[in-house]
Amino acid sequence: MMRSMFAGVSGLKNHQTRMDVVGNNISNVNTVGFKGSRVTFAEMMNQTLQGAQAPQDNRGGINPQQIGLGVDLASIDTDQTQGSLESTGISTDLAIDGDGFFRVNDGQQDFYTRAGNFTVDNNGNLVSSSNGYKVQGWMADGDGEINTNDPVSDLEIPIGDSISGQATSSARFTGNLDSRAEEGTERTTTVEVYDSLGARHTVELELVKQETNETSPWEVNLVSINGDDAGEFGADLDAEELVFDSDGIFESGEFSLTFNPGNGAAEGQNIELDFSRMSQSAGEFSIDGSAEDGYEYGFLDSFGIDNRGVITGNYTNGINQQIGQVGLANFSNPSGLVKEGETIFRESQNSGEAQFGEATVGGRGEIAPGTLEMSNVDLAEQFTNMIVTQRGFQANSRSITTSDEMLQELTNLKR
Repeated sequence: MMRSMFAGVSGLKNHQTRMDVVGNNISNVNTVGFKGSRVTFAEMMNQTLQGAQAPQDNRGGINPQQIGLGVDLASIDTDQTQGSLESTGISTDLAIDGDGFFRVNDGQQDFYTRAGNFTVDNNGNLVSSSNGYKVQGWMADGDGEINTNDPVSDLEIPIGDSISGQATSSARFTGNLDSRAEEGTERTTTVEVYDSLGARHTVELELVKQETNETSPWEVNLVSINGDDAGEFGADLDAEELVFDSDGIFESGEFSLTFNPGNGAAEGQNIELDFSRMSQSAGEFSIDGSAEDGYEYGFLDSFGIDNRGVITGNYTNGINQQIGQVGLANFSNPSGLVKEGETIFRESQNSGEAQFGEATVGGRGEIAPGTLEMSNVDLAEQFTNMIVTQRGFQANSRSITTSDEMLQELTNLKR
């Protein structure tokens, strides 16, 4: 009879544990990146009153006689299924669509999380907004190149960063020269170029029709730079005639401009002028020039993160340059990770080592910028579990009180 009481006590204790887990799940129903848990039970042990007997010639076999001694806690498992994704529109909010975890570091140890509510601190570090742990990945080099074979590091957004100007080395002209134009017809065009300091200069060119024949050549002359006489800049235009074939397709003509910006920038700047995309047909004049490279000085204005975790800085001069890349980690057994609170996990002996790398590669999921992963707790399921747990607790309580009543009757026999 005492066995039934102890079995009931074990039932109470383990159903209380299950209720604790259910309560924690429900309390975190709106926690970003939270992963719910479940409890499973197992029979504790059995007391054998009589062992099994094999069949004999004159009688059959006998099954063992055993009495169970209660219930035990088999496991508390973490449900690592993905929660729903909610759009926030905040550029530093990141969610993982698929497998994987963000890696964050507290300065001493790496942790892992699905909660991508990140922000940029005063030093430009990309950190978890809940605890300040620094997000891990790879920083780009000075040329904006990212090597994911480099050591993993803290990610930093260089707030106030500037990018030096770059000199233009080539410019392109597109459009059409009217084949019906008479000899001596003049047309001008301009193109904006940059010197080594990033200063902008406007170069004006003049195209003059030489004669009307099968090639219909045009002469290209330098008119001015920044509206001033080109001679003030020591400018020289090395030019051939601009020649088209009988179909109006560019045939030949090489052009090179050399000038001295005169503002402390590198002198003798050379720019190749490409007219190969021009045509000559019976149509309106249209000449557009644009620099193929070069840009002015600029500073970091904003940044964005794509689905591979690449952080791209947007500079005021129109240049977009890679800053770094957020990495992801996956595990052979994610359910083996140890919860550390604040929706972060750490490795355990049963989780396997973290496989850290790029998003969308090696089984790792895709990063969804401007989105957060919500809790994967299903309220309907948790309320059902709560009711079942409550009934189990009540039933075990009843088995204890019933056993107690039976013991009371037994003690009353002596009266």
